[in-house]
Amino acid sequence: MTRFSGRVPRSLTPNRLSEARASLGEVPFDLTVNNPTRCDLPYPKTLLEALADPGGLDYRPDSAGPPATRRAIASVYDQWGAEVDPSSILITGSTSEAYSLLFKLLCDPGDAVLVPTPSYPLFDQLSRLDGVVTTSFDLDPQDDWRPDLGQIAAASEQTRAVILVHPNNPTGSHIHPEDATAIVSLCRDRGWALIADEVFLPYRLDGGPGAGRSFAATTDCLSFTLGGLSKMAGLPQIKLAWIVLGGSDNARRSALERLDYIADAYLSVSTPVALAGPRLMVGALTVRAAISDRCRRNLEVLRRASAELPAVTVPVVGGGWSALLRLPTIMDDEELALHLLTERGVAVQPGYFFDLPDDGTFVLSLLTPEPVWRDGLAAIFETVRTWL
Repeated sequence: MTRFSGRVPRSLTPNRLSEARASLGEVPFDLTVNNPTRCDLPYPKTLLEALADPGGLDYRPDSAGPPATRRAIASVYDQWGAEVDPSSILITGSTSEAYSLLFKLLCDPGDAVLVPTPSYPLFDQLSRLDGVVTTSFDLDPQDDWRPDLGQIAAASEQTRAVILVHPNNPTGSHIHPEDATAIVSLCRDRGWALIADEVFLPYRLDGGPGAGRSFAATTDCLSFTLGGLSKMAGLPQIKLAWIVLGGSDNARRSALERLDYIADAYLSVSTPVALAGPRLMVGALTVRAAISDRCRRNLEVLRRASAELPAVTVPVVGGGWSALLRLPTIMDDEELALHLLTERGVAVQPGYFFDLPDDGTFVLSLLTPEPVWRDGLAAIFETVRTWL
């Protein structure tokens, strides 16, 4: 029998919720949808005309990406007070690919990166595919999801980088400026790199300390700040993301030379997409505004509805597209999610999908079309009232 790599899990069997969804087909009230192109948002019909730039017929491979596109990306950071040198930007096909390039740059097989918990379930998958170990540090739900600095400081000698998600998904929490300073100092003293995932930074909701800050301004340690059109422009099908390098001139130069070498082996970014980047960023401003408005309105509806049930709470949402809903622990979280799905036609994500520490916590997508959102929430709260 063919032997497969241990980088791929032995079992790829879907979980019970996935199986239930597959058996149901269409879900009437899907409160998990994270694909903005399926959320009834106002995309300009001419938005993708930028992909027809005739310059795309001329193949001039550049592992860092077209200079004009890098200049456009650099200008994005003006809104967060970060002066970015376009020559310190490398364009990638996606933020997932950016992580893979950075793991190759920073880690030998068996080396470790620190990742926050709760957060993306994707980190374990991406690191495993590159032969890298993930070590988690906690975000404290009792302290506005601030990171446990003691756990970070106690990391093993195999550690090569710290990953921060700013704002976090799904908690919506930003990195407090005091914690940012402490983590940057640790990275400098230990020789670690800092990787800051800022894909949701344009979507500010409740805000809070750190909400107006980008790690692209980091100078005291080698840093890599990630962004992309998937979230910034609501265009996940347009595969364009980027890495902004920060730190001392020598550190950035050494890292960029090696990243160029790695990226040149793949040259994954499509020329028409890369050339269209600047126009797509401008053309999608209306989409971004619509996403922000949708998230704010849905969050307000959620808070008004939850206020009618004292046992239900909605924590602060600093930014992003997700909200947490804390329900009474009337049954096991998976069983409740299955009940809502099969009996009420409402899809929610249990918090354990994201390693959220408390039972009764569910993750909802604020992108959900508003009629679906209202009716789905009504079904959830009606179920809770029945069982209280």
